[in-house]
Amino acid sequence: MVEEKKIELKKGGKGGETGAREARPLSISSRNGLTYLLIAKSIAEATLVAVLVLTFYFTAFPPYYRGWGEVTAEQRIAGWAVNVAAPWDRLEVYLYIDGRFVASGTANLSRPDVSGAGFARDEWHGYVFDLPPLEKGEHEAHVYAIHKRAGGAHQTLQLLGKPIRFIVEANSIVASPDADKQK
Repeated sequence: MVEEKKIELKKGGKGGETGAREARPLSISSRNGLTYLLIAKSIAEATLVAVLVLTFYFTAFPPYYRGWGEVTAEQRIAGWAVNVAAPWDRLEVYLYIDGRFVASGTANLSRPDVSGAGFARDEWHGYVFDLPPLEKGEHEAHVYAIHKRAGGAHQTLQLLGKPIRFIVEANSIVASPDADKQK
């Protein structure tokens, strides 16, 4: 059996004085209505928060940057970068090796394979970085596109492709054995 609880309501008297209290039970239909109202309010709040989070995420980290990089036979990091939302733009790219900034440049070199594959409308989206002297051993390079918004006041790094793993041996650089798996 459902036990009804009484809610006491204060009635205001003349001059703001509190008068006698009157206890009125809240009906089951009123309680159900309040429950549905609270559930609807919670759903509306959760939806609002989700919209705000997604708006921030897609503003700060847009999903329309595409690119790739690899170690070349000339012992360089080369690749391409395209902004799908603005395919004629040339992206500013940064190279990090083992978590340290190495170089920056603009992806504006000829890459006919990129336009041929349908990733860009023209071929001028390539980049090449010379590698600095590195210690022998395994290394990992990351190439990022710079996303600028609010007139350049806010900038975020967008990883292009997957990390590029390579090994430095005596006077040569060898692509990592799992380089094919990265593509």
